[in-house]
Amino acid sequence: MANPATQRIVIEPLTRVEGHGKVTLLLDDRHRVQQARLHIVEFRGFERFIQGRPYWEVPVLVQRLCGICPVSHHLCAAKAIDGIVGVDRLPPTADKMRRLMHYGQIFQSHALHFFYLASPDLLLGFDAPVERRNVVGVIAEHPELALQGVAMRKFGQEIILATAGKKIHGTGAIPGGINKNLSVPERDRLLADLPRMLEWSQKAVALARDYTLGQLERLRDFGSFESNHVGLVRPDGALDLYDGRLRAVDARGGVLVDQVEPGDYLDVIAEEVRPWSYMKFPYLKTLGPADGWYRVGPLARLNVCDSIDTPLAEAARRELFAALGGRPSNVTMAYHWARMVELLHAAEVIERLLGDADLQGEDLVAPAGERRFESVAMLEAPRGTLTHHYRVDENDLVTMANLIVSTTCNNEAMNRAVRRIADDQISGRPEITEALLNQIEIGIRAYDPCLSCATHALGRMPLEVTLVDARGEVLDRRTRPS
Repeated sequence: MANPATQRIVIEPLTRVEGHGKVTLLLDDRHRVQQARLHIVEFRGFERFIQGRPYWEVPVLVQRLCGICPVSHHLCAAKAIDGIVGVDRLPPTADKMRRLMHYGQIFQSHALHFFYLASPDLLLGFDAPVERRNVVGVIAEHPELALQGVAMRKFGQEIILATAGKKIHGTGAIPGGINKNLSVPERDRLLADLPRMLEWSQKAVALARDYTLGQLERLRDFGSFESNHVGLVRPDGALDLYDGRLRAVDARGGVLVDQVEPGDYLDVIAEEVRPWSYMKFPYLKTLGPADGWYRVGPLARLNVCDSIDTPLAEAARRELFAALGGRPSNVTMAYHWARMVELLHAAEVIERLLGDADLQGEDLVAPAGERRFESVAMLEAPRGTLTHHYRVDENDLVTMANLIVSTTCNNEAMNRAVRRIADDQISGRPEITEALLNQIEIGIRAYDPCLSCATHALGRMPLEVTLVDARGEVLDRRTRPS
């Protein structure tokens, strides 16, 4: 039975994140935090209801997980289905069209998070009044910057439209290739806006850098802790957001695993289920669930990679680590700076791809090879490493699907950030203000979580049904434990 003196504080809903979640804090009679948890309160079940569907439907079906990052699921599923149809190498036009789609998604998603969701905290202050601490407040006080954010996201969406056929839930990637190339008029329209996007991306890096360094004394320990980091890299160790191999490093940069092929992910990663969340808890098998949890996403990717193959972003990466004391960095709030480094990298890759004549090629689909019944693919979604694993039967129907999404990988880290901030900012205070509770949300927002994508679980989930009358009084309650 709970101690009657225990105080329960709930932050619900979490604001300025994608999806639905809440935080619960349990405080003792001296206002000290006894428990702090991030709960994911929606359940999607995509891994179950795509079973029995033809494999060629999967790239279009699974992207319905989300309206914010559908391109990531669309492309990761398409890469996995390439394996099912026996295609190991796409024609150059198909490969580069998919990459252009992917980097357009990275660009628009990073712009969305930084300018729409995170900037109210960074530009207006952690303690700004709640009625002002939102995107409308940013527009009022920083109108030029807000318009830049809108235009940058629009540019990324135009790339997705040109490559996937629609800005949201497109159909461009098909088994073994792509269903369209990039026309010259489409290319020229995008090229016309590119110089401005590159300029604004560099300014966004400078903004995130200056904010982080200006507040570093406060931010260094804000929701921070040592952790392992996971991301995809090329064979030479360079960052590869579309087609790398898995590398993990510890909190001091020691390599734990390297160049793991997607099909071997089960040799190194396992998932734990806990009864109070619909989100799983992945970990590195060699370290176990207690020590093997890890972080993914922009900062983790920079921690893991040895270099970035575009010059402006590489210079920005080097500056970040020089300022923060070397690689890896475990400063949670540096995720925003790292995200803008990747935004700049995406703009540079888009520039490189748009200048490639292969995008106007006519060879769009590779011939099918030897039929397979199981396939795994990985890529780096905006929020971190994404894994899609499928099995199909002799009738071409999906029999198993496992999706390990970016936000799921950051589950333990976000819970630790919640606890760290609660201990530092709330524990022992007799009065808990909205501004103090917002600091917990700020720690969660650093990871840019997409809670809709992350709600997949194994086992039997707990269920509580409450019957209330018209006055809101509880008449009955029934609970089925997990």
